[in-house]
Amino acid sequence: MRRVTIGVFDSGVGGLTVLRELVARIPDADYLYFGDTARLPYGSKSRETIAKYAVSATKFLEERGAELLVIACNTASALALDAITDAANIGVVGVVEPGAESAAAATRRNKVLVIGTEATIKSHAYQHALEKRGVQVCEKACPLFVPLIEEGWLEHPVTQQVAHVYLDDVFQDFESGPDVLVLGCTHYPLIKPLLRSVAPWRVEIVDSAEATARCVAEGLRIAPPKTSEGAERRKPARMKFFATDSVEKFRSLGERFMGHALEDVQHVDMG
Repeated sequence: MRRVTIGVFDSGVGGLTVLRELVARIPDADYLYFGDTARLPYGSKSRETIAKYAVSATKFLEERGAELLVIACNTASALALDAITDAANIGVVGVVEPGAESAAAATRRNKVLVIGTEATIKSHAYQHALEKRGVQVCEKACPLFVPLIEEGWLEHPVTQQVAHVYLDDVFQDFESGPDVLVLGCTHYPLIKPLLRSVAPWRVEIVDSAEATARCVAEGLRIAPPKTSEGAERRKPARMKFFATDSVEKFRSLGERFMGHALEDVQHVDMG
């Protein structure tokens, strides 16, 4: 099969968790990652401004050969997906619908908790997507998680204490509460083990990054990579990264998200 070039867009480095899952699912593709680090956070900006920034990133990735665009940003997926889709000349996949679809399939009692940033939660994008599927939704903004994750405090007692403050009330009565926890922010997969220790053991955790990568692979009709002996040998994924702010900071944070050093990182000025 011909190698496909997939563009991945985020306001910063969080979308690298989506890229990581995409590479695991579709290893023999080329990837272009755009992190709009100079203009983050998107959550404090208007819908119109977010759409403007996202559309400019879409055009940038298209011009460099992207054949499919993944919006690895919950805020942009929630507030600007229609504007991006209208402006793009290629297929566009956001993170909200795949995450909602995966959560709806996982819940046994039709009750789901979605955690995310203030902007994502205020948009009610996951709520609308899940209610379309007949699922009751509880939403919880967890704004302290992102700075704690970027500080590298993935297993720190402070992060665990914050998680208890956010989640204990929701899960205090498990028998009548949600049985699925949706990670509605692309930073959150990095603290998934910590969240697993805080949530009741019977609560299933749905990672929207994993769900999105699975959705893209299914759309491209690409089977999961073979791992058994004699598996087909594949050329490794080729990745280029573009950041609108400090390349050094992007590399430093990006290594934490991807689990390895980022080689090809270029600075771009979007005006």
